[in-house]
Amino acid sequence: MTGTTLPGTDALRERALAALGAAGVTPQYGEGLTARTPITGEVLFDLHATTASEADEAIAAAAGAFRTWRTTPAPARGDLVRRLGELLRAHRSELADLVTIEAGKIRSEALGEIQEMIDICDFAVGLSRQLYGRTIASERPGHRLAESWHPLGVAGVISAFNFPAAVWSWNTALALVCGDTVVWKPSEATPLISSACSGLLDRAAQDVGAPREVHRLLLAGREVGEQLVGDSRVALISATGSTRMGREVGPRVAARFGRSLLELGGNNASIVTPSADLELALSGIVFAAAGTAGQRCTTLRRLIVHRDIADEVVERLVVAYRKLPIGDPFAEGTLVGPLITAEAAERMRDALNRAEAEGGKVLVGGGRRLAEDAPSAAYAEPAIVRMPEQTAVVRAETFAPILYVLTYRDFDEAIALNNAVPQGLSSSVFTGDQQEAERFLAADGSDCGISNVNIGTSGAEIGGAFGGEKETGGGRESGSDAWRSYMRRATNTVNYSSRLTLAQNVSFL
Repeated sequence: MTGTTLPGTDALRERALAALGAAGVTPQYGEGLTARTPITGEVLFDLHATTASEADEAIAAAAGAFRTWRTTPAPARGDLVRRLGELLRAHRSELADLVTIEAGKIRSEALGEIQEMIDICDFAVGLSRQLYGRTIASERPGHRLAESWHPLGVAGVISAFNFPAAVWSWNTALALVCGDTVVWKPSEATPLISSACSGLLDRAAQDVGAPREVHRLLLAGREVGEQLVGDSRVALISATGSTRMGREVGPRVAARFGRSLLELGGNNASIVTPSADLELALSGIVFAAAGTAGQRCTTLRRLIVHRDIADEVVERLVVAYRKLPIGDPFAEGTLVGPLITAEAAERMRDALNRAEAEGGKVLVGGGRRLAEDAPSAAYAEPAIVRMPEQTAVVRAETFAPILYVLTYRDFDEAIALNNAVPQGLSSSVFTGDQQEAERFLAADGSDCGISNVNIGTSGAEIGGAFGGEKETGGGRESGSDAWRSYMRRATNTVNYSSRLTLAQNVSFL
């Protein structure tokens, strides 16, 4: 463990209250929901959980506000998001405190998450003047054929603990400028940062004269999440979580003919070729595999190395892993903070046991580091496991810092290994060979939604659409044309002639 002691729970509680106060938020104390910190594994506050009737009221309020918000000019809707971005900038440090306290992220990653929120607000403000349709050539004289885009309705956002603020902002900033209203059900593990974000958006709405009901927050458990998913007043459900969760959400939304945007599991791989710059590759691999204590959806979980360089790459990785500072995420120099719960540490141990049973060898890490002053916390040593082949445990996602190392003989085999898992979120290749790089990005290369060259699998920018294929769900959030998920398309035909001309030369009457 880095440092001598962890901060005490009382000190963390005071820091959380100070951050909430700066955002203008007072915790809603009560029953039904517990705010904990993975730094010590202990309870910070007992909070009031949103009831079913309160959730129904929130959805109704958002649906009512939509009728006004959809006709507000898009640039005026952008003013709300611009103000939110200003408030995020003003409270970046306090919000990062809450991310670290509730999710266990090291300081630089927590600050990076808030910066990501600021960036998407900037993107969305520009987008508010660029919700472009198109003009299409009509086959009929005196006719104009066009497409236009209109607000969709209430967007329900269900987010996970690992990016407790950024994923909300991806959805909310875009949904608001698109003319939708938002109902947010965050992870039960992160009610404090969720309350702060919601409070700042409420303040932004007041500052610009927008209806407060354009955004509502539901702090509750699974039951209220299911209520949101099943409510026909919610036009879109954007859900981030496990593939198991997506299997439940997708069919329920489809059954009521709603839309779903799913960001689910990832089992991401990097290929390292003989021509790779190994210094560059090692830096990218260690961050992607051990950053956020292995709890990103884009975390590197499989390393596919050419057999001629595998021993050297593994040896150097083991040396780097043994030096990783683990401990208090607030402490300067710490690179690996805690797992979110003790149960996550147990799942990591179970996966390592299965890997060994399937022929793997743990080369480094895998132990749980117990802090004398926080026995309930789960600090785990990132692990590297050499595997003989891509076995069942390798094909399954374990949300913990485990890196499985596989070898390949030729590049086609490497791509096949990359693609031979159910998930399809992120991937990368480290190579100095342009043909290999282009082959990896080609239609018969990586089958993932994110494919990188000479960087790791994590750390996406907001300008590009984020999401994956196969069991990752197929959804796209954040940049590029992801805004279209939050709008409905209308095809328009305008006849400005004095004759009624039918398409396809049909004659009638």
